[in-house]
Amino acid sequence: MNPVSTPPPPPPPPASGPGASPAPGRRDAEATKAAILRAARYFLARHAHADITLKAVAERAGVSAPLVLKYFGNKDALFARVMSFEEDAETFLDAPLEDLGRHMVRRILTGQRERGADPVLRIAFAPLHGDHGDVLRANFRAQVLDRLAARLPGPDAAVRAELALATALGLSMMLGIARGPELRSLPVEDVVDRYGPTVQAHLTGPARPVGT
Repeated sequence: MNPVSTPPPPPPPPASGPGASPAPGRRDAEATKAAILRAARYFLARHAHADITLKAVAERAGVSAPLVLKYFGNKDALFARVMSFEEDAETFLDAPLEDLGRHMVRRILTGQRERGADPVLRIAFAPLHGDHGDVLRANFRAQVLDRLAARLPGPDAAVRAELALATALGLSMMLGIARGPELRSLPVEDVVDRYGPTVQAHLTGPARPVGT
C-alpha cells in the first residue's frame, strides 16, 4: 500500500496589530516614496524650482515619472512636501528641554549620515526658488522657529530660538555644504558632546529682558 501523503499546512496569515511588520507591498511603497522625496530634496538644493522636472526627480529616484504622479499627484504637491518642515520638526525638537541642544545636534548628524537628509538645512536654499523660497521661509518660521520659541521660558525666547537654530544651521552647513572632513570623520557622539552644549546655551541660558 502506498503511503498517503498529507498536504503541507497552509502558511499562517500575515501578522497584524501594532507589533506586526508592514506587508511587503507597503514597505516597497514607503521605500519608493522616501526615494522620491530624497531625489526632490537633492534637486531643491541645486536648482531653481522652475528648472526641476518630475522626469529628473524620477530618474534620480530610480522610478518612472508616472509613479511619482501616483504617489504625489503633481510637481507642486511633491515640492509642497519637500518644502514643509512639519515632519522633520516633530523629531528634531522631540526631546526634554534640558537635553534638546544635544538632541538637535544628534539629529543633524544622523540625518546627514544615515538618510542623506538634514532636518533644517534646506532653508539655506530659499534664495534659489523665488516665490517658492518665500514659502520655504514661511514654513521654517512657523514649523520650526515658532515651535521652538514656544517651548522656551523667558522674555527673550524668540531671540534664543533664532540663535539656537543659527548655531545648529552652522553645523549643518559645515557638514552638508562645506563637507568639513574633520567633522565628518568624528563619531556622532563626539560631535554631540562638543557642540551640543553650544546649542543648549542659547536654549536654556540666562534669560535677559529684550532691549537690555
